[in-house]
Amino acid sequence: MDVMGDKATLFETGRFVQPSGRDEAGEVVEGVAEDAAEEIRRRIAAETGDVEAMSVLGAMLLRRGDLDGAEPHLRAATAAGDRAAANNLGVLLHQRGYADDAAGWWRVAAVAGSAAAAHALGRHHRERGDEPAAEYWLRQSAEQGHALGAYALADLLEHRGDAGAELWMRSAAERGHREAAYRLARALDRKAMGEGDAGIDDGVSGASRVSGVSGASATEEAEQWYRQAAARGHRRAALHLGAILERRGELKEAGRWYLTSAKDGEARAACALGFLLRDAGDTDSAAVWWLRAAQDGDGNAANALGALHAERGEPQTAERWYRAAMDAGDDNGAYNLALLCAEQGRTAQAEQWYRRAAYAGHREAANALAILLLQGGDATGAEPWFSKAAEAGSVDAAFNLGILFAGRGEDAVALRWYERAAGAGHTEAALQVGIARLRDGDDREAERYLRCAAGGGSAEAAYRLATVLDARRPPVPSHELGETVHEKSECEEWYERAASLGHRRAQVRVGMLAAARGDVVEAARWYREAAEAGSRNGAFNLGLLLAREGSEPEAAVWWTRAADAGHGRAALRLALVYARRGELAEGQRWADRAVVLGPGEVAERAARLRDALRQELSA
Repeated sequence: MDVMGDKATLFETGRFVQPSGRDEAGEVVEGVAEDAAEEIRRRIAAETGDVEAMSVLGAMLLRRGDLDGAEPHLRAATAAGDRAAANNLGVLLHQRGYADDAAGWWRVAAVAGSAAAAHALGRHHRERGDEPAAEYWLRQSAEQGHALGAYALADLLEHRGDAGAELWMRSAAERGHREAAYRLARALDRKAMGEGDAGIDDGVSGASRVSGVSGASATEEAEQWYRQAAARGHRRAALHLGAILERRGELKEAGRWYLTSAKDGEARAACALGFLLRDAGDTDSAAVWWLRAAQDGDGNAANALGALHAERGEPQTAERWYRAAMDAGDDNGAYNLALLCAEQGRTAQAEQWYRRAAYAGHREAANALAILLLQGGDATGAEPWFSKAAEAGSVDAAFNLGILFAGRGEDAVALRWYERAAGAGHTEAALQVGIARLRDGDDREAERYLRCAAGGGSAEAAYRLATVLDARRPPVPSHELGETVHEKSECEEWYERAASLGHRRAQVRVGMLAAARGDVVEAARWYREAAEAGSRNGAFNLGLLLAREGSEPEAAVWWTRAADAGHGRAALRLALVYARRGELAEGQRWADRAVVLGPGEVAERAARLRDALRQELSA
C-alpha cells in the first residue's frame, strides 16, 4: 500500500499529520524542507526537549526521505504523547515494510483523535481483508471531515453495494478530493444518459447510483463535478468535460480541456482532439494528436490515421495503422482493413478481415461479409451473416435480407424484414413496403410508408406518392367566368420533388401539368430533361410540343429518338411526317415499325397507312 502517496505533496495528502494543535493539512510547515534555517531552529528546540519541535523535525526529515534521521525524533515525540508524531511514525514504519508495527502507531494516533491516522488504519485493515474494522476506522476519519477518509469509506461501501456510499463520495468531493469528484460526476452522468452499469471504465458501480436527481439536473451537476476534478488535474475528468462541451457545440472550450487531458497522457483525449481539429480543417495537426494517441495504444486513433492515409492514396501506411488498431483491440481495424482490401480487388483477404471483425461482433462487417458472399454466388452462406448483422441492429442488413427473400419469392418474409428496416428509417425499405401495400390495395398504409421514403430523398417514392394523391384529386374547379383557377396541389409538389431528383416519369408528368396550364416553356424544359435522360415518353411529348409550335423538323428528331427506343406512337408520327413530305418509302418503313411496336390502336392506324403508302409506291 502506498500510504505516503506522492512525496512531493505529502502534507496535502492528509496522511502526513502535523504536530498536535496544528492544522493536519500541513499548512504550518509546508515548504520547511527547503528552509535550512528553520530546520536548524527546530533541531535546537528539539535538543531542549520541545515535543512539537521534535515532531515537526521528524516530519521534515520524513518528507525529505531521511527515514533514519526522522525515526528517533518521531519516536521521542510519540513517547511524549504527540499524535501527529505517532501517525508519521506509522508512515515511516510502513515505508520500511513493517505494516503491523505501523498499524499499532496509527491506532495510537487515531485513538488520540487523528483523522489521518484513522484513515491510514482503515486502509490497513481493508488491505488485510478485515472490512468491519476498516469501516469503523474509515468512518471515524470521515466523520472528522477528512477527505481521504470519506473517499475511502465511500469506496468500501460502494464495493459492498451500500447505498450510503454516495453520501460519503459527495462529502469527499465537496472537500476537494478530485477522484471523488470525478466518480460522483460519472455516476451522475450515467444516470442522465441511462447507461446503467454499461461502459464503466473505472467509475461507480450500481450500488452508488445517485437517487432523486432528474436527468437534466444530473447532467448539469455532473458537469460541475467534472470541472472541479479537471481543475485539480484529473485527466479523465478533463476528457469527459471536453466531451460534454463538444456535444453542446462549445468547441473551443472543449478543445482546451481535451488538450489539457491529452498533455497529461490521456490517449482518448488526444484522439478526440484530433477529430476536433480534423473537423476544423486542420488535418495535419489532427494527425499529430492521432499519432500520439495511437502510440499510446488508442485503436480509434490508429483507425483515424489509417483512414487519413487511405484518403491520401497511401494504402500501405493505411494498412499498417489498421493493423495497429487491431492490435489495440479495435474491431474497426479489421473492418477498415477489409474495406481497403476490397477496394484493391484483394477479395480473399477482404473476406478474411470481414470475418475476423464479424466474429468479434462488428455488425457492419457481418453485413459486408454477407454481401461479398452473395456476390460470389454463395447465398446460403450469406444469409446467416445478414441475419446476425440485422439482429445486432444493422438496418442495411435487415434491408438486404428483404432483398434476399424477395429474390427467392418469399414475399411475406421479405416484407417483414423491409418493415423492420423501414421502422429504423431505411429509405429504400420504406419504399418497398409502400409498393407492397399498393399491390395489396391498402393506399392509406402505402401512403404512410411512401411519405417516409420520399422524405428520406427517394425519387421513386416521391413519384409513387404523387400518383396515389393524384388518383384522389377531385376535378379542377373553374372560375365563374370560365377561366381555370390553378393552385398547385400536394401531388404536383411531390411530382416536382421527384422530377428535381431526376425521376424521368415524374419529369414527363410535370411537363404534362405545365402544358395543361399553358406554360409551354416549362413543359418543354421538363420534357427535354426527361428525353435527354432516356425517356421515350419525354422525347415523344417534346416532339408534340415542338410540332404544335411549328417546329416539325426538330420534332421529328425527338420522335426519331423515341421511336428508336420503342415508342409506337412516335414511329406513327414519323410515318405521317415522311408521307406528307412525299418520302413514301421512309414513311412506309416507319409505318412498319409502328405496327410492330403498337399498341393495338396505333398498330391498326399504322397498318392502314402502310397499305396506303404501299399502293402509292406500286402505282
